[in-house]
Amino acid sequence: MNRAGKYREICRLPGFTRGLDFAGPYAFVGLSQVRESAVFSGIAIAEMKQEDRCCGVWIIDTRSGKIVGFVKFVEGVQEIFAVQVLRGLRWPEVLNEDPKRIAESYELPDKALRLVPAGLRQSANDAGDRKK
Repeated sequence: MNRAGKYREICRLPGFTRGLDFAGPYAFVGLSQVRESAVFSGIAIAEMKQEDRCCGVWIIDTRSGKIVGFVKFVEGVQEIFAVQVLRGLRWPEVLNEDPKRIAESYELPDKALRLVPAGLRQSANDAGDRKK
């Protein structure tokens, strides 16, 4: 709500908000794909087609309301329950022994992928081949 007590949307995200943390002017918002249930019926996000709902963490600049980044889980994770900024860590890792699963579990914006050193970039197929 703004100072006049009126609701004003500053950013629309493609999922159900389930976690929130802040780092400086940035809001880290956890999104879940809403499960089909009576609990969520009647809310706008539940009306969205299920395949259009996303699970991941979106980063919003609180000064402008613009999305400045996101990590979207495309397989294996459908719900986020909490979000916490890991201060001081630049490249945290997913703990799993299956490189192919890790490579296929989330999606990064192209701009973020360009920041990954070329020697560390690989496709999901390459990750599976390397494990053999």
